[in-house]
Amino acid sequence: MSKQDLLNFSFEELKTFCLNNDLPKFRATQIWRWLYCFGFQSFLEMNNISKSTRNILDELSVITRPEISEMKESKDGTIKWLIKLKDNSEIETVYIPQEDRGTVCLSSQVGCTLNCSFCHTGTQALVRNLTSGEIIGQLMLVMDHLNDWPSGKNHRKVTNVVMMGMGEPLLNYDEVSKAIKIMMSNDGISLSRRRITLSTSGIIPNIDKTGTELGVNLAISLHAVNDKLRDQLVPINKKYNLEDLINSCRNYPNLSNSRRITWEYVMLKNINDSEEDAKNLIKLIRGIPSKINLIPFNPWPGSFFETSTQNKIDIFAKIIMDAGFASPIRKPRGQDIYAACGQLKSDTEKIRKSQINKLVPIHSL
Repeated sequence: MSKQDLLNFSFEELKTFCLNNDLPKFRATQIWRWLYCFGFQSFLEMNNISKSTRNILDELSVITRPEISEMKESKDGTIKWLIKLKDNSEIETVYIPQEDRGTVCLSSQVGCTLNCSFCHTGTQALVRNLTSGEIIGQLMLVMDHLNDWPSGKNHRKVTNVVMMGMGEPLLNYDEVSKAIKIMMSNDGISLSRRRITLSTSGIIPNIDKTGTELGVNLAISLHAVNDKLRDQLVPINKKYNLEDLINSCRNYPNLSNSRRITWEYVMLKNINDSEEDAKNLIKLIRGIPSKINLIPFNPWPGSFFETSTQNKIDIFAKIIMDAGFASPIRKPRGQDIYAACGQLKSDTEKIRKSQINKLVPIHSL
């Protein structure tokens, strides 16, 4: 019988696991706290559990951390990990330190199925969804590296989590929601739902579920203000169009001036960056408590898009701010370490292929 990974269990599932193996229910609370308050990776460290019980746990289960394939640290402090999973699939995780916070960007899938034309991850075919353990494992790996245990201490280095890495989180809703609930558990990592943001390209049925079941912050990868252009940039728009997406966001629970939807808008030269686009964006989201993140396009090899000029970005932002919306221009982070999402994985694969080609003559294949 294969061992079960405890990081894939919700708290209720962990209690069931204990009961099914003739362990008292309170053991689940003890194990949970060792895992998510202290970040322990070995049953031997759990010193309030008897040795015989630890041996049983060791026989039946594992605590799996993903393996680091590569780590790069930017001169601005941003850290990016290329992470290898048990099946040798690879994903990316990023830590972004700022003066008042430290944000971890987590992946939810290996690759992506949405094929957004400006996104580097979109060039990589979807391999599979991540398990909740693989999602939470990314966060725990970052906390390991930053020595950020125990989780409840003051002056935490990890204060925020964004589901904005590789993949579309709402196409892996069950596993993503389980991982987020683990992050929010008061007996564990204990992140406030206001410190967690889920970014989606617009999977409307699961936007509604996210609002009612999780209540975390919502970010929408918008990038266009009409269906014709958005169909090209974000093809899922052909299934969930702008009118339906905006209506869904309008009904997202508990919106207020202090709890706003974030609209992500990548600035593409001569594509979506005109003054008319800015005015239409204002009309589109009017009446919804909102913040618009303007994101200068991060060029990547093979892309045919260019970044909007700084002057155009500034004009666009002023139009939005004059209409009463916050419109920060996202400062590029980690550009010297493959900042575009998916780029570290892609470049690493290219290097490996070139190394293989050097070792194996083409004519012998």
